[in-house]
Amino acid sequence: MREQALLVVVASIVLLAPDVRAQAPAGNAQQGRELYLKYSCYACHGYDGHGGAGARLVPLALTSARFTSFIRNPRRMPPYTEKVLTDAQAADLFAYIKSLPASPSADQIPLLKRIMDAK
Repeated sequence: MREQALLVVVASIVLLAPDVRAQAPAGNAQQGRELYLKYSCYACHGYDGHGGAGARLVPLALTSARFTSFIRNPRRMPPYTEKVLTDAQAADLFAYIKSLPASPSADQIPLLKRIMDAK
């Protein structure tokens, strides 16, 4: 009986607790664009975030907190520590990347549509 009551209490806390991700800075996409250009992110990720020498950023499947954590300690790019980018600037950069349009589907690209239709 006590175990069931404890389980209900724990479940209630988990379900009703505020979302930690919601506490991340909101971010300003325009300032993020300036940072994207300033730090030459486009050199590897392209101006549209669709990749190149670096990973494709669009669509970005990370939360703001996970994005910030990743850029602080990446595997294959320079780290952007708090000395380089503040948390607020990281949120701005995240907001800009999230504002980039997704890649078109294959049927929206004329040459690929013709190739697909030819089969």
